[in-house]
Amino acid sequence: MSQGIIPIKEQRQHKGWMMTQTWEHLLFAHWAVSPDQVRSLIPAGLELDTYGGHAWISVIPFLLTGVRLRRLFPVPYVTSFPEINVRTYVKAGEKAGVYFLSLDTSHLLVTKIAKYWYRLPYYPARMDFRAEQNQIDFQSQRLSARGASPVFHGSYWPVSEPILARSGTLEHWLTERYTLYCQCKRTNQLHYADVYHEPWLLQTAAARFRENSMPMPFSLDVKEQPDLMLYARGVQSFVWPLQKLISSTQGENSR
Repeated sequence: MSQGIIPIKEQRQHKGWMMTQTWEHLLFAHWAVSPDQVRSLIPAGLELDTYGGHAWISVIPFLLTGVRLRRLFPVPYVTSFPEINVRTYVKAGEKAGVYFLSLDTSHLLVTKIAKYWYRLPYYPARMDFRAEQNQIDFQSQRLSARGASPVFHGSYWPVSEPILARSGTLEHWLTERYTLYCQCKRTNQLHYADVYHEPWLLQTAAARFRENSMPMPFSLDVKEQPDLMLYARGVQSFVWPLQKLISSTQGENSR
């Protein structure tokens, strides 16, 4: 894990961003599933994106650091915390992006802010993140008063040298995405936000999942072991403000 964080080069070229974040020690755990399982989980106006005839579900635990709004100093106690998200892959017109089914974090203030600013389905969770010399140990349990709470408890580590994914490969398709889509629950309006970072340096990953029920709330039929696992040491990112998705650029979500 000696590879370092990839900073954004020539930052002055990037204008209008609202927030910077650094994403560290990521596990990209990917499952191929039937498109029929996922279509009902994304809103009308977004098109499910597929690769090899499959929809893809990803569970991604990682550490967020360096969280800062533009022109402001880092806020004490809000700059570093673990997160785990469950996402799938969508398009609006020709613009590919990701759609988050859930995001869990241990920071209650961030949960509230992200729901308000970015209309994202954040949930509070009890978490523990430990970066040892050769592996990451990650635990998360959602704080929920309604029945069983989704849990992730596992360890992961890289097992190959880092490489840039080649365009056209599944690894590139899953990770090189620079737009997030979301929907306001109150108005049903679709929104998007652009994100920028340097290309990922990816390593094949191995993992031990002691428990993983993160896909459980969505009734997804996923295998115990992912179809593909990748590790990334991390990147610095810029996030732009949320924008309304103009109807003329929206794809049709066939149900």
